[in-house]
Amino acid sequence: MERDIFDAEHDAFRDLARTFIEKEITPFHEGWEHDGQVSRDVWLAAGKAGLLGTDVPEEFGGGGVEDFRYNAVLTEELTRAAATGLGFPLQNDVVAPYLLRLATDEQKRRWLPGFCSGEIITAIAMTEPGTGSDLQGIQTNARQDGDGNWILNGSKTFITNGILADLVIVVAKTDPDAGSRGFSLLVVERGMAGFERGRRLAKVGLKAQDTAELSFTDVTVPATNVLGELGNGLIYLMQNLAQERLSIAVGSIAGAARALEHTIAYTKERKAFGKPVSAFQNTRFELAEMDTEVTITQVFVDKCISEHVAGRLSVADAAKAKWWASDVLKRVVDRCVQLHGGYGYMLEYPIAKAFLDARVQSIFGGTNEIMKEIIGRSLIG
Repeated sequence: MERDIFDAEHDAFRDLARTFIEKEITPFHEGWEHDGQVSRDVWLAAGKAGLLGTDVPEEFGGGGVEDFRYNAVLTEELTRAAATGLGFPLQNDVVAPYLLRLATDEQKRRWLPGFCSGEIITAIAMTEPGTGSDLQGIQTNARQDGDGNWILNGSKTFITNGILADLVIVVAKTDPDAGSRGFSLLVVERGMAGFERGRRLAKVGLKAQDTAELSFTDVTVPATNVLGELGNGLIYLMQNLAQERLSIAVGSIAGAARALEHTIAYTKERKAFGKPVSAFQNTRFELAEMDTEVTITQVFVDKCISEHVAGRLSVADAAKAKWWASDVLKRVVDRCVQLHGGYGYMLEYPIAKAFLDARVQSIFGGTNEIMKEIIGRSLIG
């Protein structure tokens, strides 16, 4: 089914992204997987190519176009190339809205040019060792000193871009007596005393994506690094999580489509009992079911993208897209591995890497169980 949400400008951007990936990412990605992180040089190259901050105003070095479809195109092309190590979607889809909507003019002048050039790599630190999707359970805290600065203490885990990040938006408890209104966003920068990076976490998949533990020990965060209003941290998270979840849905359904494409080609080439695997009725039924599920899911995700561009995407619909698309990804990849037989378990085949990379999609950005809770609450009020 032909997709109709993109126009000529998006197609041109897709060509740009695909060419960039083929030249600057694909030849090096296997080495980055071995290293556990990508090169900073590729971030600078992406900035030069105009792939970072497409919705950041031109005065700060960005593309100046507020249109999530460009974000979607980049995520789809990275997924198509199995370039799972690049944290570009985190920079563009997750962190950018916080800086664009909450930062003061002074903060924007200080951070956004480097954000767009790739000189400043960003991360957001929500999850802690003792808390996952329960954001109100966050224990990282900050208290003011006599000069108006904030003294930050605590630890975070599972932080994407954690090793490379130059700027980290940290969710911290700033008023222990204010309940859900006691959390704020503090921006911690590379080099601040007491800000330490722990071990690079060894993961099942996404091997080239640096994921780390972060610790904060009496880190002095100046008042000029408070993002938005004090006490509104959880509100800001709720406002921005819809785009993050849509981004995960975009990558998930793109991953499912890629896995199916590889599998169709494989079943045509691989022979069993003297004929191609694709000649067996069971194979055709499996492919038919997966293709139908991928197509229907793509239509819904595309509708969510259009709704988001129009400013109408609801929190519940974003949750639906995230949990459904990530579950479809898991189901499709698992069935594709089965159709590959023993070779599907060999890492030299793309489907094996896809199998490893797919599993986390239903966990991060809020577990799919949390997504169902959000949807359920929207139904009963």
